[in-house]
Amino acid sequence: MSHARYYVPEQSRWPILASIALFLLAYGAGTLMNALSADQGGGLGVALLLAGALMMGLILVGWFGNVIHESRSGLYSEQMDRSFRWGMSWFIFSEVMFFAAFFGALFYVRVLAVPWLGGEGEKGISQMLWPNFSAEWPLFNPPDAERFPGPGAVISPWHIPLLNTCLLVTSSFTLTLAHKALLKNARTQVRRWLFLTIVLGLIFLGFQAYEYVEAYHELGLTLQAGIYGATFFMLTGFHGLHVTLGTLMLIIILGRVLAGHFDARQHFGFEAVAWYWHFVDVVWLGLFLFVYVL
Repeated sequence: MSHARYYVPEQSRWPILASIALFLLAYGAGTLMNALSADQGGGLGVALLLAGALMMGLILVGWFGNVIHESRSGLYSEQMDRSFRWGMSWFIFSEVMFFAAFFGALFYVRVLAVPWLGGEGEKGISQMLWPNFSAEWPLFNPPDAERFPGPGAVISPWHIPLLNTCLLVTSSFTLTLAHKALLKNARTQVRRWLFLTIVLGLIFLGFQAYEYVEAYHELGLTLQAGIYGATFFMLTGFHGLHVTLGTLMLIIILGRVLAGHFDARQHFGFEAVAWYWHFVDVVWLGLFLFVYVL
């Protein structure tokens, strides 16, 4: 097929299957969180979550395989490349808005709702409802402490969170070095820097898992720990999920590099994953500042 023609992919079953997998993931995650909040077993939620994750994993393997085969077969033109770039740009924009919603909730609670509960401003009502309430963040003594107790303590930002910040910032530099090496067709350097980026991502995830265990068992910081616990785990948990997905994509890209894919002129698959990883790193900087430090 001539490169001057616009290539339209064949009809695919992957989008509808991915929608089903995402539904299972979302429904399973919601069921599990509700069960954990009520101190109940999350058997059904865990089963649905794992089923959705397994299904999505298999779908991505097949879907990526199709796209890679089409690309390696020379079916994609410059117009198709531009379509991919626009698609990835809009996807990252949707991710920006996704996290903006959670950061917005955190801003609303900390800057507006908590002072109102403390009796400040025209909407301040706590002097009538909670005379002993202290409007300080995080809420160690929330208004309804019996049902929604506050955390026993908070995580210090200057230990694991600071270390994880250094890890992710460093991973952005190593991935950039891998990209520069690819532009020079220095494939040995590409493999080394890309492998180091993956290792840094895995170490980050390991430290975050350790942090979660410490928060639950030693600090009393759980999903039941009032609005602070909810916002903390929603923001850091979804970010951890994105780091996991980004690490998996980096592993796939490394496999393609080892297989001889990509060159200095055609490597948008590599670039797309790099965009995503840099976005995840920027989100973490916001988390470190607004969730851990301030």
